[in-house]
Amino acid sequence: MDFFDFHHHKKNISFGIYNLDQEAIPEDFPYSLGIHPKDIDVDNIENQFHWLESNITENCFAIGECGLDSLVETAQKIQEKVFLRQIKIANDLKKPVIIHCVRKFYEIISFKKFAEQPMIIHGFNKKQNIAEDLLKNNFYLSFGKAVLYNLSLQNTLKITPLNKIFLETDNEDFNIEELYRKVSEIKEISLEHVNKQILENLETIKNG
Repeated sequence: MDFFDFHHHKKNISFGIYNLDQEAIPEDFPYSLGIHPKDIDVDNIENQFHWLESNITENCFAIGECGLDSLVETAQKIQEKVFLRQIKIANDLKKPVIIHCVRKFYEIISFKKFAEQPMIIHGFNKKQNIAEDLLKNNFYLSFGKAVLYNLSLQNTLKITPLNKIFLETDNEDFNIEELYRKVSEIKEISLEHVNKQILENLETIKNG
């Protein structure tokens, strides 16, 4: 059984969505590309958007990572403008949006009204009340390695509907199958059921 890795940074994984680095050239397998909050160059922003828009090929699955981050130096207003512009690109191209968020979840929720395509919070590892607010606003949550050991996050995953879940390795070095097995244990359902539902979720977001 193959296990889809929703968000990763490894070129040797073809069954998943590879996060294309800034200024990199697209691969011949599914990838996402976006302007990450930490990479925003206010003096070079039009060139960054030119790179983004000119590298969207048939293998581009999603726009992102993009979003808001309270820990980077770029002013929040600039982050918001860059994020909104990427949401609009995703709308035009009918692509889902993969979101990076650090301590700005309620601001991210406020941007949902601009999005016509599905929005997925990648690497979700926050408290249950934040998950509930995101789910109420129709976000998807992609979980990573922290699920293997974080009991609070395991409880959050337990209450997250399976049709709103994705699983990812991100930058971590571990086997994604381990994460799928943990989710099947937490949800008390078969590994095959988890795998099948995540592939169905992919089809759902792909079709808007």
